[in-house]
Amino acid sequence: MVSQEEFLEMLEEIADEMPREFFDELNSGILLKPEAKMHPASQPWKVLWIMGEYRVSHTLGRCICIYYGSFEQLHADLDKEALRKKVRHTVIHEFRHHLESLAGENDLAEEDARQMARYKLGDTPI
Repeated sequence: MVSQEEFLEMLEEIADEMPREFFDELNSGILLKPEAKMHPASQPWKVLWIMGEYRVSHTLGRCICIYYGSFEQLHADLDKEALRKKVRHTVIHEFRHHLESLAGENDLAEEDARQMARYKLGDTPI
């Protein structure tokens, strides 16, 4: 696994690749959190780590949080390019939440909920 500093550099490079319009109203930007975050519905038979979250707060506004520790837990064995792909996928996923929120849509949230329901049944490897 790359160091947290290298991960931050990678995250910044990925963010720089995103269209500037994606950042409209993303008041607090993209935040790198050092911790691993386990999903509250995680099951003992398959731990479910939260890689990123889109948050809307009355005090901090809108932001995307990326959890370095979760990537470390789940993807410690990946080489740098494979890790970059996973991080990019997560960033794009969270930007989609942001853009849908701005548009008053929730298609991705509904898709996530369906995946979570299948996970709880043991039907999918989220």
